[in-house]
Amino acid sequence: MSIRKVALPVLAAATVALMGCNNPAGAGKKEDAKTGAAADAKDASKLDIPGLKTEREQVSYMVGLDMGRTLKPAKDDIDLDVMLKGIKDELAEGKKLMDDKQADAVREAFGQKMQAKQIAAMLADQKKNAEAGTKFLAENAKKAGVKTTPSGLQYQVITEGTGPKPKATDFVKVHYRGTLLDGKEFDSSYSRNEPTMFPLNRVIPGWSEGVQLMPVGSKYKFWIPSELAYGEQGTPGGPIPPNAMLTFELELLSIEKAPQMPKGAK
Repeated sequence: MSIRKVALPVLAAATVALMGCNNPAGAGKKEDAKTGAAADAKDASKLDIPGLKTEREQVSYMVGLDMGRTLKPAKDDIDLDVMLKGIKDELAEGKKLMDDKQADAVREAFGQKMQAKQIAAMLADQKKNAEAGTKFLAENAKKAGVKTTPSGLQYQVITEGTGPKPKATDFVKVHYRGTLLDGKEFDSSYSRNEPTMFPLNRVIPGWSEGVQLMPVGSKYKFWIPSELAYGEQGTPGGPIPPNAMLTFELELLSIEKAPQMPKGAK
């Protein structure tokens, strides 16, 4: 992260929030604009927020919340009082404590520091998660009913179906629930009340291998090592940590025909 990357989302959030006060639907229509403005004023009057009586106070606090949310990863490296002085000096367009060249140098150095901190944290998570996953899989492999494939994938048959088994090139329809080692659910078609269809050659290796073991109508439980899942990177910004072992409960509902591409599509 760099200061520039922090500042730009703050500015964008503030701009979007302030633009939301306008009435684009009424542009070019005086009567509609008046009606829209009146409706906006009426809606604004309903915002009875203790401690924030005026629109100016409410907008200011909202912008502050957005800035605080964006700056949270760097909160231990920021002096809030000095930061506020910088904001005031910039808005006042008066004398500043540093010039643009000095600001660029500080920004560059701080960006490198934050990047190094993030890399160190990621490496620590990789090591911790890899060790936890390896330990769990070693113990899990000893449990009754748990089978381990040569790749390291572990599975347990909950219900054995009687249908055909899919091939790597097939499309399948499934219901599933995915959890992390600590039991936290990160994805579930059950919670969406809708099965998912996908090609087996476009998913993580652990899914592709595991689903091919299942006759249609089966329900299996899978324990997928990180190297057969999302590996060292996990899903940056997403729910899967680096080197995370994943658990899935999965029902194979059917083997489907591949969707037909429209004529002329590439």
